[in-house]
Amino acid sequence: MGPEWVAIIALVALFVIGTVLPINMGALAYVAAWFVGMYALDLDEKEILAGVSGDLILTLIGVTYLFAIARNNGTVDLIVRTAVRAVGGRVALIPWVMFAVTAVLTGIGAVSPAACAIIGPIALGFAGRYGISPLMMGMFVVHGAQAGGFSPISIYGVITNSVMEDAGLPSSEITVFVASLVVNTIMAAILFVALGGRKLMAMRIDPDEPDTLDDDLHRGGATVPARGYGTSAPTGTQAQGVRRDQVLTLLAFVGVAVVALVFDKNIGFVAITAAVILAMLNAEEHKDAVKQIAWPTVLLVAGVSTYATILTTAGSPEFVGNWAAGLGAAAIGALVLCYVGGVVSAFASSTALLPVIIPIAVPLIADGGINAALFVAALAVSSTIVDVSPFSTNGALMLANRPDSISEPVYYKQILGYGVVVTLVGPLLVWAALVLPGW
Repeated sequence: MGPEWVAIIALVALFVIGTVLPINMGALAYVAAWFVGMYALDLDEKEILAGVSGDLILTLIGVTYLFAIARNNGTVDLIVRTAVRAVGGRVALIPWVMFAVTAVLTGIGAVSPAACAIIGPIALGFAGRYGISPLMMGMFVVHGAQAGGFSPISIYGVITNSVMEDAGLPSSEITVFVASLVVNTIMAAILFVALGGRKLMAMRIDPDEPDTLDDDLHRGGATVPARGYGTSAPTGTQAQGVRRDQVLTLLAFVGVAVVALVFDKNIGFVAITAAVILAMLNAEEHKDAVKQIAWPTVLLVAGVSTYATILTTAGSPEFVGNWAAGLGAAAIGALVLCYVGGVVSAFASSTALLPVIIPIAVPLIADGGINAALFVAALAVSSTIVDVSPFSTNGALMLANRPDSISEPVYYKQILGYGVVVTLVGPLLVWAALVLPGW
């Protein structure tokens, strides 16, 4: 049995064990990476550990540390109140505003994890306070990031179009962009209907009322108590106005966004620098903020990203991709490649996968008569729509910033369940909508 099969079997095993038993899948992934790396790939420990994404780990630590401080001093609650006032208290508009803002950020060039890191904690703050499903709100942010993620000036868009050009394929920037925008918007609409969005349409919030655990939602002129996902009482956002430490925290948010997005600096380094500066200004108040960093999520992502590198080193994606290209029916091979992109990307970096998966598709495009632009669009969407997975950067960020009212195991199972559904069904639907019409 070749190493590619060993890596695939180990991946299935750790996924099954981590789902059935209450064991952090990151720990399981480290064990799998060690055994597969040493005994199937003949790697030493240093080579195995070289696969961990230090960038991703630092992003998780830095962002959750910064927002822990913001929660402690009431800044997150202040942002929530201001945004509610901006939409006239219409609860149903809040998820769509988060979706649109994240899409715009990635559409103008922000890295998808950076956009999710900035918008996700704020969006989930809304969910916790106003009875919106945290799963819906978190996934709206991720789908929003992917909706704008393939614009011609975005990171994904530039990578995809460059790879197509290098592979000698006719590029169609608008086709790939519109495909991702439409598919992710449809996914968000389905989530909105399935997770209580219609009930939110009748709800109104008076953003000028003092925030308490019993915040009132107004339905048709009648006042009803907030339901579902209440959170702890906020601090610092009452009628007395904005405090100095909240102003500084807001400036820190703006600074992080500007430095990370405009100057293209690592969001993890920028966020943790801002958090440390804020902590130094009021060390006693924020001395316990570091305990609020999402350490179980850090373990989860560190272990899984390490194993994803083992999977790639073993050649498993190329193995399956080449097998798909050798199938008799080009359309079936295209479907297999869509699933390869989806499954691998659910555990690994979409940015790293796109330059690998697209060249594998060249034989199918050349010999199978498949429309190049539509096929690449299908591969691109299949490889990024699964970023809702808790093992991907974006999904992990949503897990790390869950509302206080929902436990991490519960929210993890919700995101995992949705991620599994998208991974199993998403590539098939994308293939049917984009590949078959152009075959």
